[in-house]
Formats: sequence, C-alpha cells, structure tokens
Amino acid sequence: MRAHDAAAMPAHRITVVTLLRGWMVALLLLLGPVAHAEGVDITQAHLESTDEGVKLSATFAFELNRGLEDAITHGLPLYFTTEVELTRPRWYWFDEKAITESQTIRLSYNVLTRQYHAAILGRLQQSFSTLDDALSLIRRPSRWLVADRNALKTDAVYSVAVR
Repeated sequence: MRAHDAAAMPAHRITVVTLLRGWMVALLLLLGPVAHAEGVDITQAHLESTDEGVKLSATFAFELNRGLEDAITHGLPLYFTTEVELTRPRWYWFDEKAITESQTIRLSYNVLTRQYHAAILGRLQQSFSTLDDALSLIRRPSRWLVADRNALKTDAVYSVAVR
C-alpha cells in the first residue's frame, strides 16, 4: 500500500503544479495588457536657472486605468519615472549629452491606515488620503534640480528632451 501511495503523490503534485502554472499564465495574459497607463501627455515644461542650478517644472496629464487602480489598492506599488536629457549640438560629431537625469516616484497604498504614499526615491515621502491627491504630486512635480550651476556652459545652446 505504501508503494501505491508513493507513486500516486508525484502524479498528484504534477497535476497541481500544472494547474498553478496554467493559472499564472492566464493571469499574466489577462493583466499584461491593462498593467500600463493609457498615455502620458506633457502639457507644460519649463526650465529655470537658479542660484543652485537648472530646475525643471512640468505638468503631466494622465489617468490610471482600472487595472492599475486595483493593483495599487491591493498593495502593489506603482513607479513613475521622469527622464530629462540636455544635449548640445555639435557640427563635427554626434550631439553631446550634457545632462541625463531621472527621477522616480513610488506610489503605494497602506490598507491599515487607508493612505496613499508618494515617495521621490531618496528624498521625500508624503502621505495622502485620496489617490487623486497622491497623483497630483506625480502630475505636477516640484521644481526638480536637473543640473548643477556649473554643469552647463553659459554660452552654449542646449536641446531638452523630457520623457
């Protein structure tokens, strides 16, 4: 009887593993298409020269789809990354990449406190009572220092790309 039980266990485990793999594949196929924002529009972007350096002020327009809202309320954090690139055109070679900076904001939800947390990685963390309030930090980031005062040449012309 023990030989029969031992032989039956691996077949049962294989069936369970196969079912779990099937469910995982189905879940990934269902969530894959909805696990991204519909689109992000940059409605305003402005560079300002200050005593500290060059700061970027921007306004982004986007909405989270239902899948992303469900993901965050179930404990999955969302990450929003803004990239800035300042290039200087050169006639003799490729354009010079003078500055390449990125800023990532982590948006999470705490079920116990029922608060949303937005954290600019390495610098700032704020709590919000609603998702819209938390998204306002992402849609309108504060003046972000993208270049130190001495990092750019004063007599040069630069192209700016924001993603």
